[in-house]
Amino acid sequence: MLTKTRMSTAHDSSQIELVTIYEISKILSSSFDLQKTLYNVLNVLTNHLHMERSMVSLVHEDGDLHITAGVGMSAEEMKKGHFGEGEGVTGRIQKSGMPAVIPDIYKEPLFLSRTGVRNVVSGANQLSFVGVPIRVGREGIGVLAIERKTDRGTHKFEEDVRFLTMVANLIGQTVILHQRVVDDRNELMKEHSRLHREPKGKYSLDNIIGHSKIMQSVFAEVHKAAPGRSTVLLRGESGTGKEAISRAIHFLSPRANAPFIKVNCAALSETILESELFGHEKGAFTGASSERKGRFEQANGGTLFLDEIGDTSAAFQVKLLRVLQEREFERVGGNKTIKVDVRLITATNRNLEEMVIKGQFRDDLYYRINVVSIFIPPLRERKEDIPLLVDHFLARFNKDSGRKVTFSPEAMQVLLQCAWPGNVRELENCIERSATMSGVDVIQDFEIPCQRNKCFSSSLWTAGATRRPIPVVAVSSDNATNTIPTDMVETSADESPDGKKPKNQRQHLIEALEKCGWVQAKAARMLNLTPRQLGYALKKYGIMVKQL
Repeated sequence: MLTKTRMSTAHDSSQIELVTIYEISKILSSSFDLQKTLYNVLNVLTNHLHMERSMVSLVHEDGDLHITAGVGMSAEEMKKGHFGEGEGVTGRIQKSGMPAVIPDIYKEPLFLSRTGVRNVVSGANQLSFVGVPIRVGREGIGVLAIERKTDRGTHKFEEDVRFLTMVANLIGQTVILHQRVVDDRNELMKEHSRLHREPKGKYSLDNIIGHSKIMQSVFAEVHKAAPGRSTVLLRGESGTGKEAISRAIHFLSPRANAPFIKVNCAALSETILESELFGHEKGAFTGASSERKGRFEQANGGTLFLDEIGDTSAAFQVKLLRVLQEREFERVGGNKTIKVDVRLITATNRNLEEMVIKGQFRDDLYYRINVVSIFIPPLRERKEDIPLLVDHFLARFNKDSGRKVTFSPEAMQVLLQCAWPGNVRELENCIERSATMSGVDVIQDFEIPCQRNKCFSSSLWTAGATRRPIPVVAVSSDNATNTIPTDMVETSADESPDGKKPKNQRQHLIEALEKCGWVQAKAARMLNLTPRQLGYALKKYGIMVKQL
C-alpha cells in the first residue's frame, strides 16, 4: 500500500512539472517585455510548486548579478538584491556554474540575505534555498533561485534541481533572444539618429548642394572616382556645376595638397591655348619676352581641369592626345621634353559621341578622356533641391546686403515650375535679381521676372524627357515675347484642310479651367504656364472665361 502511494505521489509530481513546463513555455514565447515575462514565469513556479519566493538574477553590464524579476518580495527588496562575482551563494552559483542547495538558510553563513529574508523568524518548517545557473552554451548569464518551506529531512532537493535546470534552460534561450532583439532595435535607432543628424544624406560634397536622390548618386560616383588616378569626364549642361564637382574630386583625392589648375578651352584660341597649357620658351613668338611654364607644369603632382574640351580644334586634340599617352610634351618654341604627373579632369556640355561620328572630335582622344564618366543632371531633373539652393543664395545675398529677404510660398512654387535652361547659374542670377529689385523683404510670385515677361531665357527652353515648354515664340499685343508649350500652339501640321484650329488643344484648356473653377491663376499652374501665357492661349483659341 505504501509503495502504491509513493508511486501515485511521484506520478502526480511529474504531471505537475509537465503542466508547469508547458505553461512556462507559452509565457516565454508570448512577449518581448523581458521583465514582465520573467515575472509571469516565476508566478507559475510559485503557484504550482508552492514556493515562498523565487527570483531571476541576470548579469548586467557592470558584471554583477542583479535581480531582474522576483515573486514574494517587494520592489525595495529587489533593488537590494545584487551580487558581485562569487559573492554569497548566488554569486558562487554564477561563478562556478553549478547548482546549490541550502536546506536551512538560517544555518548557512554564506547566505547573505541581501533582500532581508533572514529577518523572518524561523517556524516549524525550515526555509530552504535552491539555485541553478542560467546558461546559454558555456556562458553563464544569470541564476534562477527559489525559497520554499520544507519538512525537516523529508524533502528531495534533487528533484527541485532537475526541474529548475529545465526551466533555467528555457529562460536562458529567451533572455538571449530578447537581447538580440534589443541590440537590433538599438542599432536601428542609432542608424535612424545618424541619418537624422546628417540631412545631407549618405554622401555630401563641400559647397555643393544636392539632397535629391539623383545628386546623391552623383556624389557617390565622385567619392568612388576621387581616390584613383583615372581621367574623369564630367558631362552635363552649362551651369550644372561641373567645375565645382571637379574641385571636389581633387580635394577628395590623394593629390588634395597639390595644385588644382583649371583652363577653359572655349575661351582661348588654338595658339594661345597651346601656349597656356604647354608654356613657351623665350622668343618663341612675338611678345614672348621670357620663359613661361604652362598649366601642365604648374599642375605637376596635382590635377588639371580642362573645361569645354569639346570646343578644341583637331590640331590641338592631337597634341593633347600625346600628353595623355606619354605624360610628356615640349614647350612652344622649345625642344626639351618635359615629363609631368598630372591627373586630368575634363568637362563638356556637348554630345561627344555625335561629334566623333561627324569627325569633329578625334575618336582616340575620346577614348582617352572617357575613362570615368560622370553625368551632372540639369536642375529641372532635381527640383527638390531648388528650395535648398534658394535658401543658400538668399543667405549669401542677405549677408552681403544686410537684409532679410525671403520668398513667399507662392513665389517658391513659381521657381519650382521653371525649366531653368541655365541650371544652377541661372537660378542664382534669378534669386539675386529678384532680391535686388524687390523693395520688400518677402518676395511675392508676381515680382519674379518671368511673371512680368522679363525672363528672356524662356526662349531657350527645349523639349526633353520631362514635360516642359519648348521654344515656340509668340508676340502679344504689347510686344512682349513669351513661350507657349507645344500642345498649346497650333502649327501648320496641326491645321485641318479648312484652316480651322485643332480641337484637342482647345478642349485641353477648357478642361483645365473647369477643374479649377475657371480661376485662371490655378489653371495656369496646373498647365505649367504663366498667367500671361494662359491668357495668350485663351485669346488664340477664342475661349471666353466664365464669370462664376
